[in-house]
Amino acid sequence: MGLHPLEFSECYLDCPAFREKIKAHEAELDKTGRFIKELYKDGKNLINATKQLSLAQKKFAQCLGEFKFEYIGDAKTDDEKCIDESLQEFSSFLRNLEDQRDLMMRNITETLMKPLERFRKEHLGSAKAERKRYEKETEKYYSSLEKLLNMSAKKKEPQLQEADMSVEAMRQHFQESSLEYVCKLQEIQERKKFECVEPMLAFFQTVFTFYHQGYELAKDFDHYKKALQINIQNTRSRFEGTRSEVYELMKRIKESPQEYRQTSPISSEGYLYVQEKRPPPFGSSWVKRYCTLVKEQKILHMKTFDQRSGGKLGETDSVTIKSCIRKTTDTLDRRFCLDIEITDRPITVLTVQALSEDDHRFWMHAMGGKEPMQYLNRTHSRERGIDAQLDDVGISFVKNSINAIETRGINDQGLYRVVGVSSKVQKLLSLMIDEKSSGIDLAASEDWDVKTITSALKLYLRSLPEPLMTYELYKEFIVPAKSATPESRVQAIHCLVHKLPERNRLVLSLVTKHLANVADNSKQNLMTVANLGVVFGPTLMRPQEETVAAIMDLKFQNIVVEILIEQHEKIFGDAPSSSPSLAATPLSAPTRQSKRLSRQNRPLAVYNPQVLDIQTVSPSSESPALVNDETSVSSNESVSSQSSNASGTPPMKSKNHHATISTSLPENTGICTATASWMNSASPASVSPVKPGSVGTEKNKPEECVTLMKAKAVYPCEAEHDSELSFQVGAIFHDVTLSREPGWLEGVLEGKRGLIPENYVQIL
Repeated sequence: MGLHPLEFSECYLDCPAFREKIKAHEAELDKTGRFIKELYKDGKNLINATKQLSLAQKKFAQCLGEFKFEYIGDAKTDDEKCIDESLQEFSSFLRNLEDQRDLMMRNITETLMKPLERFRKEHLGSAKAERKRYEKETEKYYSSLEKLLNMSAKKKEPQLQEADMSVEAMRQHFQESSLEYVCKLQEIQERKKFECVEPMLAFFQTVFTFYHQGYELAKDFDHYKKALQINIQNTRSRFEGTRSEVYELMKRIKESPQEYRQTSPISSEGYLYVQEKRPPPFGSSWVKRYCTLVKEQKILHMKTFDQRSGGKLGETDSVTIKSCIRKTTDTLDRRFCLDIEITDRPITVLTVQALSEDDHRFWMHAMGGKEPMQYLNRTHSRERGIDAQLDDVGISFVKNSINAIETRGINDQGLYRVVGVSSKVQKLLSLMIDEKSSGIDLAASEDWDVKTITSALKLYLRSLPEPLMTYELYKEFIVPAKSATPESRVQAIHCLVHKLPERNRLVLSLVTKHLANVADNSKQNLMTVANLGVVFGPTLMRPQEETVAAIMDLKFQNIVVEILIEQHEKIFGDAPSSSPSLAATPLSAPTRQSKRLSRQNRPLAVYNPQVLDIQTVSPSSESPALVNDETSVSSNESVSSQSSNASGTPPMKSKNHHATISTSLPENTGICTATASWMNSASPASVSPVKPGSVGTEKNKPEECVTLMKAKAVYPCEAEHDSELSFQVGAIFHDVTLSREPGWLEGVLEGKRGLIPENYVQIL
């Protein structure tokens, strides 16, 4: 379990557990600051002390290898796992370079030192300043609160009202400061993932520039570089979407904090001042306790805690409540007091003081007093200006919109990312869900542009009373995205989709099939599967509760939608055979050899953000600002970036190779083989056993040879060398022959000839 999310509602409760969570976040930021300082110091040593290069690099590698990021929530995405492991990869690479002792370190100030120092000063520094402000506001508020509570109830009413108003203002100021500090802490925790790793990528690119074998070694490690770029880009995109949702939630809580006060049918929590009587002549004292009332057993747990003393916890005391009544000011010169009758102590009556009149009513109601408090029932539905329903009219609008988009704008750059004018979007949707106007053909109408139609479709899906993937199944959809293997994720989501109501499943199938068509045209529209997941993750599924913890699951919603898009035909084509258990080990293809084993003598090639060319889509000057769930469009390289989330585990390559394939083979060259996989497509009489990779030339051509064949990919593959081909499931290879590399084939895909793992394909 990583760091706990800091709920905004806890800012109003200000319980001990909340303070402990804040301390954990602060400790993590302090650790990050120390890490950056140490890294900065080591980088300087690499520049100024070339003679001590070996020692400095070992220290630097050790610093990287020992540091690990802490993540908010209970699980990490595949991208975050790769980012988390990246520092260990970098550390391993540095140790490799130290063994070779041929590394030259230059010009790292601009690419490594300044960004890290800027992050430390601007972001970690601002967190420290916010922390001091928060502690100052805490001191001011609780001091003023105690002063108010100690004020005599016999003072004139105007004086009491003035004191109440003063404390209320301080309370609001303290709570706003708490909200802003909590938001700042979590923002920096999320931001550091890419702010710390990205300069490291740039640093390694600089290393390769001055390394005499850097070019060849960097090319050998190019796949990891691209994968990590995509991991960072995906994490950054999800961070932007998550941050906007968090800010929206904080805004709503600021507007109506009482609606977000944590309530539970099992227990009630809050601060009370407990009167502790002492023997004469010492009188009595009032001690602040954090109290938890277990309603069913009527047990009150009281824990001593003072925020101003550094959050030191005291002992916990528990009493059983029989009844409670209001304590009048006639018998005690303090307001907001209750007399609690207890059954398990020699002292049968315990006097406590609430923090305000509202708090007094809250405790009276919780303890079964005579003054019940009416709770403001909080609902989780969003305000909707449009009455969207999943009926025949709505389904007709979805089909109409999809047909129009695929007919008129499937290749528009930033499709679904660039939004239409809000007023036009609302007007179109209102018109289309009106039964009287449902006969309009959007594909033939020029009155509505494509971006207005795409925005109206998204607005319709977001405005449904319940998301397409339902509140009931939300957590079940999230579970495999968090913990399962790629193959079992597909199986689990396949089963869950068929648990949806029929209409929901129908519309979900229409939408995801359409999104698959959009992704197929990503070279033109720049909307990859990953980008579509960011846009439609919070549109197709969302939790019923509005909490920070729920918002942190946005990235897993995106993964679920990516799987639905990539595996649309399998998921919606056939009903699942059985419900797989995520705890069981899923049946999958043979695993590919660990890349770590093949990297023992390879350095890590990474990129410089100053020279990285990533295509982005910017809306035209007439387009409004992008909505919260729509961030910048990532590189075309991201088209296959999420395939590992949805596909099965690829088989094992039989051998690492470093040979370059021959591209001068004649088009009609035939290769003979005796392998079992080729026996299925050629009779034994037509096969002559020869050495793998032998080319049938005039000199050594056997008497009978298998002619050139076609093959179909049954597993996806990412090339690890320039001599290999990258491909997805279903790719068709032409002119397939055996390679000189045992266990490898040669074939042509999209005009490029390259090596293919033999056990990744099926001969046609």
